[in-house]
Amino acid sequence: MVTLKLFVEGGGDATLLRNECRQGFSKFLSRAGLAGRMPRIVSSGSRMSAYKDFCTAIANGERALLLVDSEGPVEKQHASGDDRSNWRPWLHLAQRVGDGWAQPQTADDPLCHLMVQCMETWFLADPETLKSFYSQGFKSNALPPNGNPIEGVAKSEVFKALEKATKDCNTKGPYGKAAHSFKLLGLIDPAKVVAASPWAKRFVDEIKRQMAC
Repeated sequence: MVTLKLFVEGGGDATLLRNECRQGFSKFLSRAGLAGRMPRIVSSGSRMSAYKDFCTAIANGERALLLVDSEGPVEKQHASGDDRSNWRPWLHLAQRVGDGWAQPQTADDPLCHLMVQCMETWFLADPETLKSFYSQGFKSNALPPNGNPIEGVAKSEVFKALEKATKDCNTKGPYGKAAHSFKLLGLIDPAKVVAASPWAKRFVDEIKRQMAC
């Protein structure tokens, strides 16, 4: 079988952080039921770099998926209906101010995936793991209440909540994207994430379909 490449936003320009990004997504997907059937994860750095890397791969006839932050709410008309293969992430990325990305001719919507509204949103689905990771000083009540739709929490509010919840955690220190994000990604429970985030479920389901899990 031809290798499936997953181009993800994350890791910046530092080699060490890109390695942590790959490891974080690898652990997350392995625990989501893809152990032994993993795509090749490519940490592209910026969201624009991930998009360009994906477009190059598709143009070269490679099997590829794209995963980037939505950076904001996704309009309901782009995510309507129970059949998530008909959701339209490319329209979101084309219309979002700051992106304006063109959909590659040979890349249909099931090849494009969004973390709504950012990767850290997924952490909100598993406050128990956050508490275990940060331990003493972690304030669970600083997070949005359990049961609230996590995809409706603005990206800025996600970061504020994480910073407030961890500001008194002396062992790990306050939440830091470079220091903690990909470690947490490898620890959170994928079952809780896909239960709380329809876009995350769409992503995991499509990889399983592509890898014939």
